[in-house]
Amino acid sequence: MANADKKFVEQITPMDQDFARWYTDIVKKADLIDYSSVKGCMIIRPYGYAIWENIQKILDARFKETGHENVYMPMFIPEGLLNKEKDHVQGFAPEVAWVTMGGSEQLSERLCVRPTSETLFCEHYANIIRSYRDLPKLYNQWCSVVRWEKTTRPFLRSREFLWQEGHTMHATAEDAQEETLRMLNIYADFFEKDLGMPVIRGRKTEKEKFAGAEATYTVEALMHDGKALQGGTSHYFGNGFAKAFGIQYLDRDNQLKYCYQTSWGVSTRIIGGIIMTHGDDSGLVLPPSVAPIQVVIIPVQMHKEGVLEAAEALRARLAKFCRVKLDDSENSPGWKFSEYEMKGVPLRLEIGPRDIENGQCVLVRRDNREKIFVKQDELETVIPETMEALTRALYDKALENRERRTYEAHDLDTLKEIAATKSGYIKAMWCGDLACEEKLKEEADVSSRCIPFGQAPIGDRCVCCGKPADKLVFWGKAY
Repeated sequence: MANADKKFVEQITPMDQDFARWYTDIVKKADLIDYSSVKGCMIIRPYGYAIWENIQKILDARFKETGHENVYMPMFIPEGLLNKEKDHVQGFAPEVAWVTMGGSEQLSERLCVRPTSETLFCEHYANIIRSYRDLPKLYNQWCSVVRWEKTTRPFLRSREFLWQEGHTMHATAEDAQEETLRMLNIYADFFEKDLGMPVIRGRKTEKEKFAGAEATYTVEALMHDGKALQGGTSHYFGNGFAKAFGIQYLDRDNQLKYCYQTSWGVSTRIIGGIIMTHGDDSGLVLPPSVAPIQVVIIPVQMHKEGVLEAAEALRARLAKFCRVKLDDSENSPGWKFSEYEMKGVPLRLEIGPRDIENGQCVLVRRDNREKIFVKQDELETVIPETMEALTRALYDKALENRERRTYEAHDLDTLKEIAATKSGYIKAMWCGDLACEEKLKEEADVSSRCIPFGQAPIGDRCVCCGKPADKLVFWGKAY
């Protein structure tokens, strides 16, 4: 069985050999997804969906703590409604899927399958907002959206994906701007404190901002291979949509005024980010906060008297404060170790006859495979502490990877050389000219990831044209 166990782990392509193949191996072999007969769409299997449910649970609670309510909008948007905001529809036009038939009849107006729901929310807000007393409106929706992507990859980019989209209306620009940054910070805290993923908070350039927004803010994470992943975005719309849709309120001074709007969202690509930030050649490494199973109990020599009973007693105790599974199947302990390493279970608890005799058990961390002997009566304290330590260790390791892969460039030749020979972020000054941003994309194959908050300039000249520059930008290749 030892050879079979080794073969089981070797089914994953080593990440340093082929990172893309390694990723595909994990999402398949850890039972996260299956492919569907609908090209570009994925089946999220129970284990993968359980991760998403835990993400939902954490974020939904935080949204509600800040006064947001959940709603549900239709999945279809009439073409005329979508066209009411010109910049918005132009930005999404290449990815829109259209419904033209209803049963056997041609529709009188095409229906868009929602790529996002700004227009639906705006139509609704125009119908229900009348007075300053109606503001703010803080709505959020959990749903799926469709974008007809040409190149797809499980979780990272698919034609249908799950997400949440918050859409809020406010009386003043200041209130809306405050909301935009508040939600960005909720995302950032979630990534860093719950998922162990360090992120850079900043603003997108005009070229990269969301279609129809005045400003787009982002949290950017760096994956193990040095490519960036946009984790979540928060958009300030000003009152452009409000004017297009006639969303007005009667203020205290008895004057009609336009509302100010935000939207913000994260999607199932978070799961892809977790895989590519923390995973290793044995499979997933899941942060405890979102792991479907936080502790797996493996009985050793379970055929011996009292072992299964002791394991079940532990399971009942642990179930009061964590997500726990007892594997009492006939598979060997070695096979089980490999199986739950593959699935990224944060902690493994082993118990056998000698452990029972000594009143202890063996606790093994997934991230570093450290084994510790724990007295059974200390588990309620040790397990939560160990899960916290594991999350901090994941964060520290990911941060070290980011710092090690962050470079500086002061001229175009240096930036091009770094982009061609290394992977990671490139910090460089930018004059703000779109032509320079496009030239960097064309010649170095990098995009602007964000203009980070808390600017610490590394010069005063644009890396591309040499003209005066006051914007530090993180550049890189991205998923």
